[in-house]
Amino acid sequence: MNKFDSKKIMPRYFSRAIIMTLISLFVIGKTLYIMTVKRDYWTKVADRVKKDSVDVKPMRGNILSCDGQLMASSLPEFKIYIDFKQLKEAKKDSLWNAKLDSISNGLSQIFPEQSALAFKTDLEKGRREQSRHWPIWKKRIDYNSFTEVKALPIFRLSRFLSGFHFEEFNARRRPYGSLAGRTVGEMFGAKDTARFGLELSYDSILRGRNGIVHRRKVLNKFLNIMDTPPIDGADIITTIDVGMQDLSERAIIDELKEVDGNVGVAVIMDVATGDIKAIVNMERCIDGEYREIKNHAVSDLMEPGSVFKVASLMVALDEGVVDTTARVETGSGVWPMYGRKMKDHNWHRGGYGTLALPQTLQFSSNIGVSRIIDDHYRNDPEKFVRGIYRTGLADSLHIPLVGSSPAVIRMPKKNGKGQWINWSKTALPWMSIGYESQIPPISTLTFYNAIANNGKMMQPRFVKQVVKDGEVLIDFPPKVMRSQICKPKTLGEIQTILEQVVSIGLGKKAGSESFKVAGKTGTAQISQGLGGYKIGRTNYLLSFAGYFPADAPRYSCIEKSGVPASSGFSASVFHRISEGIMAQDLKLDVTDARDSSSILIPDVKTGNMLAADYVLSHLGIPTNHNWTGTYTKGNPIWGTAENERNQKVQLNRVRPIDNNHVPNIIGMGARDAIYLLEKRHVKVIISGRGQVVQQSLEPGHLIKKGEICHLTLE
Repeated sequence: MNKFDSKKIMPRYFSRAIIMTLISLFVIGKTLYIMTVKRDYWTKVADRVKKDSVDVKPMRGNILSCDGQLMASSLPEFKIYIDFKQLKEAKKDSLWNAKLDSISNGLSQIFPEQSALAFKTDLEKGRREQSRHWPIWKKRIDYNSFTEVKALPIFRLSRFLSGFHFEEFNARRRPYGSLAGRTVGEMFGAKDTARFGLELSYDSILRGRNGIVHRRKVLNKFLNIMDTPPIDGADIITTIDVGMQDLSERAIIDELKEVDGNVGVAVIMDVATGDIKAIVNMERCIDGEYREIKNHAVSDLMEPGSVFKVASLMVALDEGVVDTTARVETGSGVWPMYGRKMKDHNWHRGGYGTLALPQTLQFSSNIGVSRIIDDHYRNDPEKFVRGIYRTGLADSLHIPLVGSSPAVIRMPKKNGKGQWINWSKTALPWMSIGYESQIPPISTLTFYNAIANNGKMMQPRFVKQVVKDGEVLIDFPPKVMRSQICKPKTLGEIQTILEQVVSIGLGKKAGSESFKVAGKTGTAQISQGLGGYKIGRTNYLLSFAGYFPADAPRYSCIEKSGVPASSGFSASVFHRISEGIMAQDLKLDVTDARDSSSILIPDVKTGNMLAADYVLSHLGIPTNHNWTGTYTKGNPIWGTAENERNQKVQLNRVRPIDNNHVPNIIGMGARDAIYLLEKRHVKVIISGRGQVVQQSLEPGHLIKKGEICHLTLE
């Protein structure tokens, strides 16, 4: 028997289906009604409670020197506007009329470049036009000026009552001004984009990532809702030493002024690591002042001149075609070579006559070097150029600066008939003395640095680390490009000759009475384009490349300059730079000043206890401290010091306060105090010398963006 009674059940299902169909039709109809007839209404409602998402700019990372000093940092700047339509909608017109004179006078006091009447006229014009984005001041302003404007009548009200609004930018500031400006780099102010230098090369690291925020109306108030928080950029630690950079810039500028030079370049490299400690690129501007306009050290492709002779003789010695006992006739200083005259610099005084191979470098004889190379390689110039390539001079150094250029050293080529297609008989002798090739100063320095480093060629390093919040994100260790540029025997011979160039040769101006110097002078006549070397006023590219101390090399250095006449410029600049660096590094043993009655326990400032412990240990003063282990990353340990009965120093570690609050810096030296505050984005103004005795922002104070802390030192 079938238990399913269709007569009773089907009507029930049918009635339910009809009801669900009617409901569905109603929902669809309502949806269509909202989407069409009521679309404008609901769009306005949505606009009232939610605003489109906007980007939130992250804080750009800092660029630091090798010892952690700020070379480029970001500070907030603002452009300020007023929305006159918003002001009208808020029904504040009468208040605006009453306070317009006060606003105009206040703006004129903040920005004295413009009168109160001019401000008033401009603001009235914006109001007549009912502008929604009328600039109150057309330039960017700093945080202090911004707070002063924000405190004026009406502007102190909320945006939705006053119409006052602003755009915030991260302005780039360099505490050391133009120091190493072309290397550190610069930003396009209006676009907040990098222009050149390390700012551009490491832009993706420094920039960070934008965040996203939207505004939603909750209980009649607009709230900022963070969808994606911004990620601040990381810091980069460069290899630049502020002291060496400043010393080199002053030396170059002083000498350029003295000899009426056009361009001056100096680069200092750490021998063992390849670290670029200083890089200077000065040129004379229209107003007669010297500034950095272009990074000549890494981009200029110019004939190196006599500094190239070292590479030429290195190839000949390394391949065994000559030895240091070889002698060459230079005659009276003028020697015919394939229809051209090769001249030594003293040709008008009768020349050098017969020279031993070392003497060709000591006296920088064009004839001597070119004759040695031509005698042994004229039939196979390709072999000579391949030897030059083995020295690393033609290697691409992968410099992390936009515009850098590798050296261009021409390789001889023949066609199918055995005829030279890019080579002449004069090419080899002139190439051997520094012509016929284009080499940037940084490449020449890298070659000389390898000589100082016992033949090991290091890649020039500009950035050591990428750090963020005290953590190393990326480490750039020193990189060896070539383990040997020549045989050890050849290297020893070249090192000896380079010392002799300074001690008894033409490089005496580069020498020092306090330490040994090795290097080579260079003078190259600058080609005048299509006119060659013989038209108009003669210009020279003068140079000196070398290293010091010669018996235990620490730094290599190259100087180049474009001057209207030969003047010995670079050797004297090298002398000044090397003397200055060695004086900075001079260390005397404290025991030299010790006697039985001496009390050698110094007054230790509050601050970096790791640094204090290092100094005290080297002075032979016992210390106690409340930490263990070493800090391989170089992080400071902040704390206080106590003199225990004039016998030892107790170093006490103090747990650092978080980055949102002002630390206690009383008793610290200026350097540590500034470091701790600027790390927390607080601007510092100091007065006096010695230790900090007063700070305007109390310890524990919650830091607000753009705050200034005044420090008194005694």
